[in-house]
Amino acid sequence: MPGAEGESEVGIVRAHLEEDAAKNVHLGSVQGRIAGASATLVDFNRAGAPLVEIVTQPDLRSADQARRFLQLLRQTVVELGISDAEMEKGSLRFDVNVSVRPEGSDELRTRTELKNLNSFAFAARAIEREVERQTGVYESGGQVDQETLHFEPGSESAPLRSKEEAQDYRYLPEPDLVPIEPPAELVERVRSELPELPGARVLRLAADLEHDLAVDLVTSGRDALYERVPGDRRAVANVLMNQFAAAGVDPASVNAEELGKLIEARSRIPRDRLIEALAASGDPGFSAETYLGDGLVGDTSELAPIVDRILEANPGQVESYRGGKEGLLGFFVGQVMRETQGKADPKVVNELLREKLGA
Repeated sequence: MPGAEGESEVGIVRAHLEEDAAKNVHLGSVQGRIAGASATLVDFNRAGAPLVEIVTQPDLRSADQARRFLQLLRQTVVELGISDAEMEKGSLRFDVNVSVRPEGSDELRTRTELKNLNSFAFAARAIEREVERQTGVYESGGQVDQETLHFEPGSESAPLRSKEEAQDYRYLPEPDLVPIEPPAELVERVRSELPELPGARVLRLAADLEHDLAVDLVTSGRDALYERVPGDRRAVANVLMNQFAAAGVDPASVNAEELGKLIEARSRIPRDRLIEALAASGDPGFSAETYLGDGLVGDTSELAPIVDRILEANPGQVESYRGGKEGLLGFFVGQVMRETQGKADPKVVNELLREKLGA
């Protein structure tokens, strides 16, 4: 797995197929425990749904590393056509097992499990909070119980059930399913047909960008468009991950050449027009020229009279600025932008104001 500090290996214990089970809901119970429940309902909504469970070795060393691994894993699953992995639809869930160890030691202490996390942020937050909780237990002289916890973002994780023995985590193979050993030539043929995987693309893009920005491009699925759009690499990446992402445009529908022209001229286009242009960048026949004609006004001979007029209309603010209230510069810039309907080049306006206010 690529990381900011280099590559690290995350071992896979197994990836097995199973069917989702029905879910017991204990009514009147305390924090979901059976003890004290007045009734138990069985939720069959997901019973029988096929799923793949992927179990890793305990090779992840931080919440952030786990989050990045999960993002890359999801992107790989999507690109290989295994699943849409849409978390809001329940197509992807995470169970995280957390244990801590004394500093400088390889000893992994008792682990706990947090079930059914449905976002990368929740997975990272659950790990951070559980590490903090377990550390506090050990530092106070206590012992961590091996159990399954329910994660609630705004409250302490509540126990669901205890797992007293490591055997409670055991994997039970289906006795009626015989092992399959695909021929080596089939494995090699399939391997040769695989596309460049997300982790490899992150490493390649990180040669020109910050590692986190490369990860964001790949895990958002915008890296293919990034590689097609000409121009300054960092500028292209930043626009794709910010203003373009907010526009909600399908990257595959965009004319990369036209988008490159738009990004190159972004500092000369009023912000509202740039946002409008990015939102339209996926439309058939989109042309950047439509928006480049609305460039910012940067001609000092055109802006200077406007600046003079605004300064003359606000003598009190001018006196206060010259008396040391330099924060009023923003007030004057805002007045100029209003007068020009947002078309004045802010950089030129700032220079003109400083020159005239300093006189």
